[in-house]
Amino acid sequence: NIQAKAQIIRGERDGLWENVLLVSFPGARRTLSTSDGLLEARAAMNHAGHPLLWKTLGMRFMGQDGRGGKAYAEHVHGEIARQHRLDKSALARMATAADLDKVAPNNPVYLTAKSLHAAWANTKAMQMAGITSSTPDPHNGQIQRDEKGDATGILLETAMELVGRVIPEPTIQEIADSIEKAQHKLWKMGLTGVHDFDRRESFMALQALHAEKKLKLRVLKNLPVELLDEIHAIGLRGGFGDDMLRIGNVKVFMDGALGPHTAAMFQPYIGEENNRGILNMDGEELFEHGRKAAQVGLGLTVHAIGDRANHEVLNAYEQLRKYEKENHLPALRHRIEHAQVIHPDDAPRLAKLNVIASMQPIHATSDMLMADQFWGERAKLAYAWKAQLDFGAPLALGSDAPVESPNPFWGLRAAVTRQRADGSPSA
Repeated sequence: NIQAKAQIIRGERDGLWENVLLVSFPGARRTLSTSDGLLEARAAMNHAGHPLLWKTLGMRFMGQDGRGGKAYAEHVHGEIARQHRLDKSALARMATAADLDKVAPNNPVYLTAKSLHAAWANTKAMQMAGITSSTPDPHNGQIQRDEKGDATGILLETAMELVGRVIPEPTIQEIADSIEKAQHKLWKMGLTGVHDFDRRESFMALQALHAEKKLKLRVLKNLPVELLDEIHAIGLRGGFGDDMLRIGNVKVFMDGALGPHTAAMFQPYIGEENNRGILNMDGEELFEHGRKAAQVGLGLTVHAIGDRANHEVLNAYEQLRKYEKENHLPALRHRIEHAQVIHPDDAPRLAKLNVIASMQPIHATSDMLMADQFWGERAKLAYAWKAQLDFGAPLALGSDAPVESPNPFWGLRAAVTRQRADGSPSA
């Protein structure tokens, strides 16, 4: 565990923030800060800002008898029901389209998992998307199927896009309005800056707010690798912008997540001898993306959770550091997002390559039971931010909002204690 000298910032709701850390550090010194703010190193502003715009079934939908879901479905007849933050236990408990059909036979229903790496759709939604038993799995995705080969309604990784792209999204103005409102909540948590990882719509909304002088958070905007050719063609550089909104790195997904068992691992998930997750690309392909980005002064920010994914990213970064040096390019601020489980042989490599470990301590406490269950002994190597500090790697902490709450003090408590709010696991 990190041994910390806790300084408690007192804010608008006096006493709220103190309690998060004082429960573990009763002797912490209280200070008043009117100027210092905290930075959220990883969030998705579009997803974090607009979930309340969606028509949702909420937990009423998950009731045993489904009566709440039926009443809701009748109320929004013909509309799309959408909900975020469905946990893995809910997916396991009611994991077929038929279960959703029982309470919403006339409405398309699309429920995304908490991790945003899996989704659950009913028959109506799959019909809208044209998903049938003969629909092939998309590249880097999977349509789960039953023993007859029919789609169950569970969609993993890029397969989510099959339904997601036919569901109307909020307008740019709606996203901008929701981000503007979300700013006030983030301020109350002590946050004054965000590294954003959402896509085009989020960037457009942020630009609209900035043009109207309504953007009051400092935002570092990361760009999707799918647009790298266009970014390279126009010569858009990292750092372009101003103090309130500027360009960061190029974002790449190397693998999936622990929850849906799509994080890329060297060895299979416990109980799934044929499943080692989904590796979106190897280190060579990632290096080619990094080389092109480096030519216009852009670093890489790569999502990697499993030990195999992290290994491939580090191989790419090793090549990229050599390329930068040989071509007299600056050593860019490359990052690994999550770095959740790293093979012991790879653990020192982030420091040696001066790669930032962008980690989310709140995941350790949220996912600890899943990690033990499906990674087994490998979980002892997971969420090792103290080890990265000891090796000398730069560290950036965030929440991965909306996967978790953006409240930084929850993350700080998890980083220091590795315990949930209820004190589990006991020391």
